[in-house]
Amino acid sequence: MKDENSCCRLSVDADLIKDAKACLVKNEADLLTQSKIFSLLGNDVRLKIVRLFLEFERMCVCDLADILEMNQSPISQHLRKLKDGGLLLNKREGMTIFYFLNPKEKERLERLIKG
Repeated sequence: MKDENSCCRLSVDADLIKDAKACLVKNEADLLTQSKIFSLLGNDVRLKIVRLFLEFERMCVCDLADILEMNQSPISQHLRKLKDGGLLLNKREGMTIFYFLNPKEKERLERLIKG
């Protein structure tokens, strides 16, 4: 019985293989960065948080906890991961820490999330 997903090529396209490998090597840094971003955004809560930051300039943990109807502790953990991943920055104002998108990543995130 033949598996329809198996490959039975008649000849190897050596140029395709060589060019595709070169493409991966050439784009290795970008692919690593994109992989990290996709990993961070692969969690629905973090994706929602980033989507909110694309619409609203800055928010604190309390704001996000109220919006997402979650406790502050898990929100803080998600914010930490996004900050450690370079997607968010924060600024303390008095007793409140406000989070916002890293301007260097905002355009990329808009393209990924908003399309």
